[in-house]
Amino acid sequence: MSRFQAQDGVEIHYEEWGSETSARPLVLLHHGFMADARLNWLHSGVVEALVRAGRRVAAPDARGHGRSGKPHDPALYGEPTMARDLLHLADRLEAASFDLVGYSMGAIVCLLAASQDVRVRRLVVGGVGAGVVELGGVDTRTLPNLELAAALEAEDPAAISHPAAAQFRAFADAVGADRKALAAQARAVHASKIPLDRIQAPTLILAGDVDPLAARPEVLLQSLRDARLQHLSGDHMRALADPRLVPAIVGFLD
Repeated sequence: MSRFQAQDGVEIHYEEWGSETSARPLVLLHHGFMADARLNWLHSGVVEALVRAGRRVAAPDARGHGRSGKPHDPALYGEPTMARDLLHLADRLEAASFDLVGYSMGAIVCLLAASQDVRVRRLVVGGVGAGVVELGGVDTRTLPNLELAAALEAEDPAAISHPAAAQFRAFADAVGADRKALAAQARAVHASKIPLDRIQAPTLILAGDVDPLAARPEVLLQSLRDARLQHLSGDHMRALADPRLVPAIVGFLD
């Protein structure tokens, strides 16, 4: 486990796996909202499979999550800020080229990073769909970000009326998350046009077939220069457990 300070002073923790001498491009993994690198990528088997395939892998805990710093000011959050942290990590690891894999919030982070940096060789994004094109980020039509922030900040979880927000609050409580830090990210969620036309990297879109946050992924597919779509079984969380997830990621990055 390693760490660095972002330009604004927030401490970012990350982990590395695999051989530093691998001749193949580095793979950077970015987790989703409320998760961390271990929950999304170790527990799903993605890290193990990539290392077995001869890849060097690194994954940060995003600010507000896991072991990274957890300020409570929304001005220190947002997916563009996380994208800067991710590219800082690529610089720190001296990556001449690299692959990106992101899920949900992490998918938005990776799309933003890939639109800014020509070093991105291949890109995998999951848990997102038409909202990327139509809203500029995660689909807040299904779960409004201000409803989510209010649920995370509520003193009494029994007072939360939005069912999806209540589920996220229950998850945050179950894992002992810093709810004020997560609420700050919810208030800073990206909601402006992403320059998808700048993305040069071939892209794989992974979408659960009953995931409301990844609805109509074909809209995103048609907005990217070189992309393909693979449906997985399940909703936003269960899609990560689909046995096709890991071979899809490893095979595409190969």
